[in-house]
Order: sequence, then structure tokens, then C-alpha cells
Amino acid sequence: MGAQLASYAWWSAQERSDQRLRLDEVSSTLAYSVASTVRFFRSLPHSYRHVALDQLRDMGGTRFFVSVNDHRLPVQDIGDGPEKALVVQKLRNVLRRELGIDAVEVEFSRPDTLRLLSAEVLLTEMPPRWGQHTLLTASADQPILVVQLPLGQQQWLYVATLMPMPDAFHRPHWLSADRLFVLLVVLGTVIGLSALGIRSATRTLDRMARAAQRLGDDLDAPPLSERGPREVATAAVAFNRMQGRLQHQVDERARMFSAISHDLKTPITRMRLRAEMLDDSVQRERFSASLDELDCLVRGALDSVRGLDMHETAELMSMNEMLSRLSGEMDILGGKVLIQGHAKPLMIKPLAFKRALANLLENAVFYGQLAEVTISDSTHQLELSIVDHGPGIPDDRIEQVFDPFVRLEPSRSRHTGGSGLGLGIARHIMQAHGGRIVLRNRLDAGLEVLVQLPRPGPFADSNRETTRLER
Repeated sequence: MGAQLASYAWWSAQERSDQRLRLDEVSSTLAYSVASTVRFFRSLPHSYRHVALDQLRDMGGTRFFVSVNDHRLPVQDIGDGPEKALVVQKLRNVLRRELGIDAVEVEFSRPDTLRLLSAEVLLTEMPPRWGQHTLLTASADQPILVVQLPLGQQQWLYVATLMPMPDAFHRPHWLSADRLFVLLVVLGTVIGLSALGIRSATRTLDRMARAAQRLGDDLDAPPLSERGPREVATAAVAFNRMQGRLQHQVDERARMFSAISHDLKTPITRMRLRAEMLDDSVQRERFSASLDELDCLVRGALDSVRGLDMHETAELMSMNEMLSRLSGEMDILGGKVLIQGHAKPLMIKPLAFKRALANLLENAVFYGQLAEVTISDSTHQLELSIVDHGPGIPDDRIEQVFDPFVRLEPSRSRHTGGSGLGLGIARHIMQAHGGRIVLRNRLDAGLEVLVQLPRPGPFADSNRETTRLER
């Protein structure tokens, strides 16, 4: 906007400067023509001047109207400013230099107020034989130059001619109607093209931002298209390369962790067999307990690897149906699950999501024997509230329970189960679905677990085409 206004101001100033130069050239040519006309009539004897004037009028179509009057005709002078001063000064200088005349009247008149001859007849009232005269072709606002100078013996030479530049004395408005229209058209075009460019750039950035967000939730998200402008294609290539390296590192870590955990099971089994052969029953019991604890840790590590495995296809699943199946499984284990509310199907990865819900329900049933599940669904978010009637969690340790192998209750041994990985796995799975898990203690005892999932969710477009960056 500022650059546009500055360029327009510069263009206007340049245009005014060019107009002044043209006006100076026109004024110089006109001044010498008027000087030649004055010189001619001054050279004629007094008795021949009227004869020459009659011949000029009979010819018609001449550029100058010349008459000799017995007095100076009144002129309703128009025009002001530097443009008029330039023309008047040029005429005075030329007449002074060429003819030595100082007593000259230079004025400008409109065609409808111009008076001619000693009778002061208006131009518009001249007889029909004047129909071809150049003065009669003037537009209503075109200035007419009138030069009057004394010839002696109560005679005044009268010379009138049209200004070659009709708009010479029209001071241009900085924002005239036509210029304002052009400015608005140019400005609108610039703004429109800029908006299209910005929209194209921001759309590309938005697609890359959404791809980065999906990558944080799902490493198996489809790669970006590597087409488009050079910068966009280069960024897409770098993004896809980064995604590939992350997938490789995560897979390598999972395989290594799984291999180590699996290989540990064999020596643990051999050590368990040897422990059974110990004669000292106390030492045998202690050794077996240590092996059971180590085996629990290995199993937990394997469960953790399986829980973090999200390599499955997202499907449109019914939340009520999944909760009903888990409720039946909890009944077999001696727990009770009550479900309230209804939710529309959601695009999720079923095995991983079921594992996360199972971990949450098992914790609620284990500590409170009863889990109350309330479903709240809207167009923007699906919320599950799981409430138990257990002892709750100290407020200062709520975040710690998500850390691997953290167990708040020391009595949770191999006889009661649990390795401290369930909540951590559940949080990871929910975050991969774009959601989150919030724990908070209830005032009347018990713990409430809030699972908040966005709609439509990060896997809503999993069955569509791979996202492409626009050119």
C-alpha cells in the first residue's frame, strides 16, 4: 500500500513536470505567432488595416481572430496559478524582445463570455459566415488567449486564439475521479494477487503443519507429496526423510527391546529350575521371589513394546460396543462396569484403543471393584469419564503414575499383578489418537479418569488419498 501510494505520487509529480515543459513549448510557439501577427498589422498603413481584416474574415477557418477596435474590450479573465503565469510571462518576454512592446494586456476568456469587435458582440452571436472560424470549435471550458495592445490614434489591436492545451489551467487533483479509479483498480489487483499468493503459501504451510501434527500422533502417517515449487518440494523431501528415520529408529528400538526381553526369559527359566533344587527352603523361596519379580519386569517390558505398537489400520468403531465387550471381560474377572451415554462411531485403531481402555478399566476395577463409565459426545470432542471408588492417588503423585514401572502401592506383587506400565501405555495410545488422559481425585473418594478425544480425530482421513501439497 505504501509503495503503491509512493509510486503514484512520483508519477503525478512527473506528469505535472512534463505538462509544464509542454506548456512552455506551446507558449513559446504561440508567442512568436502572436508577435508575427502584431508585426504584420503594425506595418500596414492605417487605411489598409481594415481591408486586410475583411479579407481574413472572408477566408474563414483561420487560427487567429484579429481586429482593430477603438477601445480595449473587457475580458472576464479566467485561470490562475503557475501555468497561467508561465504563458503570460512568455508572451510578454517575446513581444518585448521582438517588438519592444511593454504595454500589452494578456488575458484568458471562456468561449461563452468572449466579446469581439468594438460593438463587444459575444462570440456565440457572430453571423453565420463565421461558422468555420477556429474559435467557434472551442469547447465550453477551453481557454481562449486574448492579447490586446495599443496601436495609436485610439486603436487597439485585438488578437484571440485557442490554447492548444485545453486543460492547461485545470490544476489536476491529486486524486481525481479517473486517477482514483485507476488507483483502486491497481490496488485491488495487487491486493488480490497478494491474497492469492499468501493463501497459497499459508495453505502449503498449513498442510505441512497438519502433517507434522499427524507425525507426532502416528509415525505411519502417509508421506507428503514431493511435488510443487522447489522450496516446497525440498521441504517435503526433508520431512519425509525425517519421518523415515524416526520410523526406523523406533522400529529398531522396539525390536532390540523385544529381543532383549525375550532372550532374558530363557536364563530366567534355567535359574528358576536351579532354584527349585536348593536344599535351603528359605533361600529357595527368596530366590524364587526375586526371579518372579525379574520375570514380571521382563513381561512388563514385552507388554510395553506391544502396547506402543500402533502398526494397524484405523477403522470406524462403535465406542459403546467396545465398552460393552470390555464390561463382559471385567465381569469374568469379578469386576463391575456400568456404562451411561451414547457416542457415534469414531475412527480409531481398534486393538491399541481397546488395550488402553482395558488398562484403565482394570485399574478402576482393581482398586474400586466398580467402574462407572459416562460417555459425553459432541461435534468437537468425545469424552469418557471412568470413576472408581478406590482410595485415589495423592495429588503430588498424579503425574508420576504415568511413568514406566511406577507402582504407588508396594503390596502389588506378583500375586496381585501389575508392573506399573498400564497408565503409561494408555496415555501413549490416547495421545496417538490425538487425545489426552486427565486424572483427578473426587471429593467423596475415588479417582476419576477423563479420556478426551477430538472429532474427527487424526485418523479421520486414513482411508482417503495421501495428502498432497498444492503447487
